Amino acid sequence: MRTATLGPAQRAEALAAMAERELDVLVVGGGVVGAGTALDAVTRGLSTGLVEARDWASGTSSRSSKLIHGGLRYLEMLDFALVREALKERGLLLERLAPHLVKPVPFLYPLQHKGWERWYAGAGVALYDAMSMARGHGRGLPAHRHLTRRHALSVAPCLKKDALVGALQYYDAQMDDARFVATLVRTAVSYGAHAANRARVTGFLREGERVVGARVQDVEGGGEYEIRAKQIVNATGVWTDDTQAMVGERGLFHVRASKGVHLVVPKDRIHSTTGLILRTEKSVLFVIPWGRHWIIGTTDTDWDLDKAHPAASSADIDYLLEHVNSVLAVPLSRDDVEGVYAGLRPLLAGESDATSKLSREHTVAHPAPGLVVVAGGKYTTYRVMAKDAVDEAVHGLDMRVADCVTEDIPLLGAEGYRAMWNARARIAARAGLHVVRVEHLLNRYGAMAEEVLDLITADPALGQPLHAADDYLRAEVVYAASHEGARHLDDVLTRRTRISIETFDRGTRSAREAAELMAPVLGWDKDQIEREVEHYEKRVEAERESQRQPDDLTADAARLGAPDIVPLQ
Repeated sequence: MRTATLGPAQRAEALAAMAERELDVLVVGGGVVGAGTALDAVTRGLSTGLVEARDWASGTSSRSSKLIHGGLRYLEMLDFALVREALKERGLLLERLAPHLVKPVPFLYPLQHKGWERWYAGAGVALYDAMSMARGHGRGLPAHRHLTRRHALSVAPCLKKDALVGALQYYDAQMDDARFVATLVRTAVSYGAHAANRARVTGFLREGERVVGARVQDVEGGGEYEIRAKQIVNATGVWTDDTQAMVGERGLFHVRASKGVHLVVPKDRIHSTTGLILRTEKSVLFVIPWGRHWIIGTTDTDWDLDKAHPAASSADIDYLLEHVNSVLAVPLSRDDVEGVYAGLRPLLAGESDATSKLSREHTVAHPAPGLVVVAGGKYTTYRVMAKDAVDEAVHGLDMRVADCVTEDIPLLGAEGYRAMWNARARIAARAGLHVVRVEHLLNRYGAMAEEVLDLITADPALGQPLHAADDYLRAEVVYAASHEGARHLDDVLTRRTRISIETFDRGTRSAREAAELMAPVLGWDKDQIEREVEHYEKRVEAERESQRQPDDLTADAARLGAPDIVPLQ
C-alpha cells in the first residue's frame, strides 16, 4: 500500500496527478459518503480522485449526533429493511472495519407508564437486539435489560424520581464523525486514490450531452485544473441541488436541509453512568456520553439559509434545555453549556409520487451520461450508499469491474489496534506518557498512534498537553497538519480535535499555541499565524452572537458576520 499521509506536498501531487490523465471515477464531496465512495471505487481497481471544496467532513459529516446506530425509532415506523441494513453496518464497524474508532455506548430509556409501555418498548428493543444478532454482527454489544425505577435511578441518579416508573437499557455505538471521515480518506489514499481538500468544483466539462470532467479551483494556491473522468459521482449532500445546477440537468429528486442542533456540557453536570434517550413531541432526544462531556441533541427544523454555516439560535438552545430539564433533578442552565454546534441532514424530497416519500432512505440516480448522484441516507449506512453509487457508475464504464469489497477492508489504524491496546501500559512506559494518554491516542488513531508517538520521540515537547485544552497533546496538532490534511487552524480546533465544542472558551485560548505548532509544517510566517488566529476568534464570536439571536434569520445573519476562510498569502 502507498503512503497514507495527507500533508501539503501530497495534496499538491494529488491535484497534479488528477489533472494529468483521465480517471475512471472522480468523486465530488469529501463527507462520509464521498470518502466512502472513493474507497469503494479504488478498492475495485478503478483509478479514483476525490475533491472537496472546504475541509474533509466540514459539512454534515462533522456535525452529527456522532452515533452509529440501527435507528431504533424506525422500528416503530415498521421500516425493518432500513434498521436491518443499519444494524449490519453497525456490527461491521464495531467488529471489523473500525474498532478503534467505533465504540459501544449504553442508553437508558425511562418508562413513564406502568404496564403497557414496558411491554411495548421492551418488544421493540428485543426485536432490535434480535435483528442485530440475526445478521451475525451483534455479538460485540451487551443485550438490553429491564430495570426497576430504583435500579434505573442508581444507574442514572440525575433523573427526577417522578420522571420514570422504570426503564430499559440498550446499547448502540458512537464515533468521532470528523475523525472517521479523515481516516476514511487516508484509507482510500493508501490504496491509490488521489485526494485534495480545499479544491472546489466550479463547473463541469461536457462533450455533447455527456459529462466528461470537472473544472476544479485550488482554493489555497489559486490555480485551476481540468480533471477528466469517465464517471463523476456527485456526493455533495445538502449541496446536491447546487452541484446539479452546474450541469443544467433536472434531477429526479431534491435534497432538503433539516437543521439539527446539539449542546455540549461537562460530564459533572449530569450524574449518570449511561446515556439517555427521551421522547419528545416530535422525535427523540439523546444525552450521549462524550469523553469528559455530554452531547445533548437534537432539533429537527427546516433550513433554507446558508448551508456552509448553519446557525443555532437562542430558541434552539432553549428547546434542548427545556426538554432535557424535564427529566433532570438538577436542571441545566445556559452557563453549563460549553459548546453548541448545528448540522444539516440531507433529506430527500421527490418530484413525483415515486420519490415523494423518501426521507432518511438514500437514492442513486444517473441524470446525465457520465454523472451519478447519490443523496439522502444516514451516516451509519455510508458504506452501502458508496457501494450503490459505484455500482451505478460501473454501468457507464466500458470495462469489467470487480464487485464491492469494502465489507472486508479495515480502515487505517484498525489492523493491530487490539494488540496495541493490550500492550498500552508497555507503550506508555516506553513513550514516557501516562497510560491514559496512550489510551486516548489509540482510540483516536488506532495503530497509527505510533506515528504520533514518533513525533514525540523526535521532539519530547510535543508530548505535553495543550495549555488550555489538556485532553489533547501538542503532537496531535502537528500530526493533523502533517498527516491528516488540516490546512487551517479552524480545521484542527473544530474537526481534527473537538476543542471548539469541548471548552468554555470555544478554543480561543488554544488558538495561538495550535497555530504556532502548525506553522512549520504548513510554511506559515508570523503574519499568517496572526491571520489564522484572528479568523478563528472572529468565527467563534460570530457563532456566540448567532446563539443570542431569537430565530433562524437573525442567527444566520450574525453567523455570516465572520469570513469563511483565511487565504494563504
